[in-house]
Amino acid sequence: MSNLIIAIPSKGRLQENTQAFFEKLGLKLKRTQGARGYRGTLEGLDNVEIAFLSASEIAKALDEGHVHLGVTGEDLLRENILNADEKIEILNPLGFGHANVIVAVPQSWIDVNVMQDLDEVANRFRDDHGRRLRIATKYNNLTANFFADHGIENYRLVASAGATEGAPAAGSAELIVDITSTGSTLAANNLKILSDGVILRSQANLTLSYTADWDDDQLLVLEKLLNLTAAEQSARQKQEINCALDGLSAANIKHMVDNMGCVLPFGDKADRLTLVADKSRVFEVVDYLKSCQVDYISVSDLKYIFNADQQQFAQIKQRLSTK
Repeated sequence: MSNLIIAIPSKGRLQENTQAFFEKLGLKLKRTQGARGYRGTLEGLDNVEIAFLSASEIAKALDEGHVHLGVTGEDLLRENILNADEKIEILNPLGFGHANVIVAVPQSWIDVNVMQDLDEVANRFRDDHGRRLRIATKYNNLTANFFADHGIENYRLVASAGATEGAPAAGSAELIVDITSTGSTLAANNLKILSDGVILRSQANLTLSYTADWDDDQLLVLEKLLNLTAAEQSARQKQEINCALDGLSAANIKHMVDNMGCVLPFGDKADRLTLVADKSRVFEVVDYLKSCQVDYISVSDLKYIFNADQQQFAQIKQRLSTK
């Protein structure tokens, strides 16, 4: 039976968070060649081979079809894979590795706050200095596409070999396109993000390669994994509320379903009521239950929510069949 190959980050916080994600699914990463090995298995799911690569190598491996699945940031996928939507599919945002690819200019540019302002500055800069604005970045493709969408032409890209945010102070560029999590490093270097200058809000994703070779054995493993990831993702933003039915009318229950987005996974025919609600609305639901004189209410996190919907896998299988 042929193995499904999953590439994950080889070290650092991304690797730790990826390991924690699989553990939420009841699966455990194990290196087969010791702590420094670059191959492994996924205990709890047979016929899976793990390849430990750098985040940028994972994007390349997905592009070239050397792995079936990979965990890496969307910024690297969009930057390094030409026509990415034709070659890959983001299956599951993983909720970690958050960072934004942004356009940042010197804080001293007090009249430059949006991309239209930057367009005017770029045109004036060329007239005044006889050259184009320089943009230091590691994201050439994302930058070119974003600036084209805003109709900005008078600039040139400067390769950033080191700390991109230091380029304006060093005199090697007038502005930058870089990735940031908090913006604190930008502020420390007297830079500001344009209000409409967020190119991409990125996070780590479980991503599928359509350029890889797939057989029935690998598809079977994929189906099992997608069942787990879908169940975990469905439960991630939900909580379960349990209470006695005493004091609740059918109209009360209908109100929570229709107006508070609650789901009744087991109906309302038992002696207690079970609701599934978005975490952001749990206290609203609890307050409503209290107003209905319900005495005892419990709220708990959900680990998985399994359902019979296999739409994602069916769509992937159909697309792979037409390659």
